[in-house]
Amino acid sequence: MKQLDAQSEALIAPIDQAAMLADAQAWSAINTGTANLDGLARMAATLADAFSALPGDVELVDPAPVSAIAADGTEFEKPHGQHLVARIRPDAERRLLFTGHMDTVFPKDHSFQEQSWIDDDTLNGPGLADMKGGIAVFLHALKAIEQSDAAGKIGYDVLINSDEETGSLASAPLIEQMAQGKYAALTYEPSALPDGTLAHARGGSGNYSLTITGKSAHAGRNPQDGRNAIVAAAAIVLGLKQLQSEECPINPAKIEGGAANNVVPDHAVLRFNIRPKSPDAASQFEAALASLIGDTQQAHEVSVHRHGGISRPPKPVDRKAQRLFDLVRDCGASLGQTIGWQSTGGVCDGNNIASCGVPVVDTMGVRGGAIHSPDEYMIVSSLRERAALSALVIHRLASGEEL
Repeated sequence: MKQLDAQSEALIAPIDQAAMLADAQAWSAINTGTANLDGLARMAATLADAFSALPGDVELVDPAPVSAIAADGTEFEKPHGQHLVARIRPDAERRLLFTGHMDTVFPKDHSFQEQSWIDDDTLNGPGLADMKGGIAVFLHALKAIEQSDAAGKIGYDVLINSDEETGSLASAPLIEQMAQGKYAALTYEPSALPDGTLAHARGGSGNYSLTITGKSAHAGRNPQDGRNAIVAAAAIVLGLKQLQSEECPINPAKIEGGAANNVVPDHAVLRFNIRPKSPDAASQFEAALASLIGDTQQAHEVSVHRHGGISRPPKPVDRKAQRLFDLVRDCGASLGQTIGWQSTGGVCDGNNIASCGVPVVDTMGVRGGAIHSPDEYMIVSSLRERAALSALVIHRLASGEEL
């Protein structure tokens, strides 16, 4: 283990574990399921007040329009909450991006709303790990940077969106805009494993809805005159599974449609998800899907309308990104933390940032586990631990570290 020098000791000294825990607990107490617009509005205002401690401008930005497909095949606009943006020293020569999300997977009426202590260092609660604890980590790391000699050497933007848990469709344009020109980015999803392991390369993700329109008929008198939309949807499902490969897993998730048993169904909606592991796999799937849809329309005499696509591009790790991982590892070593990494099939806003050519490490948040379940927990001591790690990484980047 490397020893911290006096400058690094002074940098992390102001990081206040108790204040970080108080923030995380207060934010966890606000329900911010992605569809809970009232809760998200309250959270956005609370975060705007917290991030006003930084020496820059804080604003709430309206979500981009997002449409979805209802069970009857109609397209509708899906509302989302506002996103928080802070800009600090926008004219600095070297600028970084820090991102997080305020939404959780637990809706307003979910039974999991309370916090409880599992032991002296483990707190169970909604969104504590994913990722209100993570927001506390980077807020307090940035506060520490602002008290250091490095503050004036660097500029940065902060983005906390309201829709990461549903794919960031309402914030994707904002992520792309804010990633432009950034030297590096850090995102504060919880660590990939409770021991602090980081997520390395990531696959991508795409969500699709196919609306199939056939022709109804009486199932007994004249079924030959009908064009069965559910049969066509089933044919597409079988075709999708034939397209599946190790490089592109495909999950047909749901077929909606049909009516009475004596009616040939003229309508179906098929929903599915893909997880391409590389940009090439994503491109190959898109071409194969177009061919499959065309063949199905011809063979079953139906029409197919496609909605959706790849919202999280695959995230390979290039040379610069690996240098950023190495920097995080080295800073961890100086703090007595062993930092490793592993590839994952999960996705997050780090995918979007990397697709803009910006090196990113996207699991800089707290250590914890069981996310997306009522057993979600945060390892409380990791709040200060990970804030100190971030502060050292940021300080090194501000001091001219090259990637």
